[in-house]
Amino acid sequence: MRGTRWQGAVVAIALAAAGCASTPQASPERDAEAREFRTDPRFAAVYIYRPGLNTGSDSVLYVDQKLIGSTLPGGFFVVTLRGGVHTLNGVANDQGRLRVEVRVGELYFVRLTVQGGQSLFEAVSVETGKREVLACCVLFENWEPGQRPLLR
Repeated sequence: MRGTRWQGAVVAIALAAAGCASTPQASPERDAEAREFRTDPRFAAVYIYRPGLNTGSDSVLYVDQKLIGSTLPGGFFVVTLRGGVHTLNGVANDQGRLRVEVRVGELYFVRLTVQGGQSLFEAVSVETGKREVLACCVLFENWEPGQRPLLR
């Protein structure tokens, strides 16, 4: 009986820790706002999304070495950046990366697929990106500073 309680406590702690490390889905209001594709004259908006048909494993996303969150099929992030060159990449042995040059006040879209543990980034046109985000995805919140990914 004591072993069962101990195991139950360990499972509960593990589930709680996993929940803390997952990427939260944004509120319906924030999701709707992101789908308006507004621009800000001070920043560029980069939409990084994984179409729902992409069934690869989750992948941790970084922009300029800043942790953004864990990507999942059917989800997207919006990252606001200053003008200039920026690098998007995965984590650990994942050598997938994309350098993008952005201008303030403009929208950019990057399709992400994950195959064999590798992140494959592809810049797409604004028209294609808008259409695919509207058809496939829900907004995820960017991770807070200090949050760490749960690697499998």
